[in-house]
Amino acid sequence: MDLWDGDFWDVHRDLPREGVGSDATTRRLLELAGPLPDDARALDLGCGPGRSALVLAAAGMRVTGVDLHLPFLVRLREAASARGLAGSVSVERASMAALPHPDGCVDAVWSEGAAYAMGVDAALVAWRRLLRPGGVLVFTDVGWATATPSAAAWQFWAAYPAMRTASATVEACRAAGYDVVATLEQPESDWWDEYYDPLGERLDALERAHPDAADRLAPYRAEITLRREHGADYAYTAFVLRRP
Repeated sequence: MDLWDGDFWDVHRDLPREGVGSDATTRRLLELAGPLPDDARALDLGCGPGRSALVLAAAGMRVTGVDLHLPFLVRLREAASARGLAGSVSVERASMAALPHPDGCVDAVWSEGAAYAMGVDAALVAWRRLLRPGGVLVFTDVGWATATPSAAAWQFWAAYPAMRTASATVEACRAAGYDVVATLEQPESDWWDEYYDPLGERLDALERAHPDAADRLAPYRAEITLRREHGADYAYTAFVLRRP
């Protein structure tokens, strides 16, 4: 039998997104952020394949997509060129936790689904210095939507011990020195249309090609099933903040 010896990147390669989101939600968050300078500059941190960066650039911003995974940066650069946005999008291979940028260098810091990787509280502190006065930080994070989550959800999300409610994150944002402009719970379609549905199709294709890999794929399928059966227990929320 042909035992597949892939890993996370093989499963996720060329998927539309690496997490919960949609272009429509990115555009809505940009509206909620309010007016920005005509020549606004932005950093998209943990940009993945760059869907958010492309939306920001299409809205007139000059965007640098930052990620450690080189194939994501290549995809973003190619997509920007294909959409006529090459002059508005640049890429940088760097860690979100050690950014080589001076204080007050951008009007917006954007990070959809990536702040958890360095810890939201640490990100709030580290990224604030990058913003000019009046600049905005927009990020998304998963959190509890109930005080009594199911055992299945609790067990799955034990891997993210810092997970909390959206209201607790709002308080953390204020404590870090931001004004909270808006919060937005992301719709269920953000979970499925460009993330879990394509991921499920990829898993089916991999299992057809490599029947002996079913056990390796089981954790990905379990994540999708958890959302389908216990989705009311947790939600992705976007936070739109402003540096005073």
